[in-house]
Amino acid sequence: MSSDVEHVGLTNVNIQDNPFPYYKEQMSKCPVWHEDDIDLYVIGGHEEVRAALGDIATFSNKPSAGGRAANMDAILAYQSVLKEKGWTHLPVLQRSDPPEHSRYRKLLNRVFTPAQVKAYVPQLEEISNSLIDAMVAKGSCEFVRDFALPLPGIFISTQLGLDPSQYPKFRRWAEAMLSLAQRSQISVEEAIIEANVEVEEQHFIAGEFEKRRANPGKDLISLLVNAHVNEEGEEPFTINELMTVLHALITGGFETTTGALSAAMLLLIEHPDQMEMLRKDRSLMGNFIEEVLRFDSPVQGLWRSVKCPVTVSGFDIPENKSAMIRFGAANRDPRVFENPDAFDITRANAKNHVAFGFGVHFCLGAALARQQMATAFNLLLDRVAHVELAGPMELPIHEPSFFLRPMRELNLVVKGA
Repeated sequence: MSSDVEHVGLTNVNIQDNPFPYYKEQMSKCPVWHEDDIDLYVIGGHEEVRAALGDIATFSNKPSAGGRAANMDAILAYQSVLKEKGWTHLPVLQRSDPPEHSRYRKLLNRVFTPAQVKAYVPQLEEISNSLIDAMVAKGSCEFVRDFALPLPGIFISTQLGLDPSQYPKFRRWAEAMLSLAQRSQISVEEAIIEANVEVEEQHFIAGEFEKRRANPGKDLISLLVNAHVNEEGEEPFTINELMTVLHALITGGFETTTGALSAAMLLLIEHPDQMEMLRKDRSLMGNFIEEVLRFDSPVQGLWRSVKCPVTVSGFDIPENKSAMIRFGAANRDPRVFENPDAFDITRANAKNHVAFGFGVHFCLGAALARQQMATAFNLLLDRVAHVELAGPMELPIHEPSFFLRPMRELNLVVKGA
């Protein structure tokens, strides 16, 4: 890694592809640091991350005017397109704090209860088996496109009551919705293109909202559109609220699980001894999933707004600044995880990772993500006797992203059991 790494930081696409040496270097100095080029304070230590996530009075999810985003002109252009042609975003779920946050969370918690997630297993198995049928018949696959994307894509599309065969279109919408957050160097022209893609999604979804008002079903869109209608004192969600909640569900339903599935497969291929161990002892499946999430967190970090001056591990952070809770760094903290850069499915404390956050904003889809991974890899290990890379992977392995880990492609040779 070049000597100017610490001066470039998290906006550097090479560091985004493999941020872990950078985390190690920064954490060796202090578990909190400042990204000079974008005036961003990064909290990377495991203990410090958990404390910040629990202190919503200081580290708020509400957007801040602090910092100096590298793509501010692009952000303003994107917002202008939404305001003119569609619906602007509101601070809901990950961009709000209690008590407002609780209103949305209460409703969506019904969809992701442990019992409800278990009820999804037959559908997840059906989708997984169909995808495995195709890859085994062909003898090869591009795992991201042929498995890691369609499994969560088809599932979330079905749960939303949308045509599952259209999941590639929904994925394109998710890419547009995340473009500003992922691409710090996005141009104004590119932002306008992406904003118009989201506007396309918004008008499509608006039509679905109207259909569900007239003829509600059991799908998630029906639940959201008709929420609180019969509850005294509660107002239905506005169109802007509905759009923003769907924004969160679509982006979360596609990108993060796709990233986790892709990382898990690559890690097993890179550690064949551990793949064989997992084949023989499926009781390790849960810990395997936790170690994947620790070792290569699909969400590397999320933004917070600093509402009052605070000192974290001796590092002063002024008020009205932007901070990032960096899960990827916390999950490699050597103070918590022995030999943190080693992938080990028998690691005793793997479950102590913070890949899903902590506190009131703990990821509401965590149980579903774990179940999708467990279903997928139990069936893959049952039905695929041998899997290997089809050839050397081209660098960079991941698409540029400030906070996610979207793998470009994973070409495999597979042999059925």
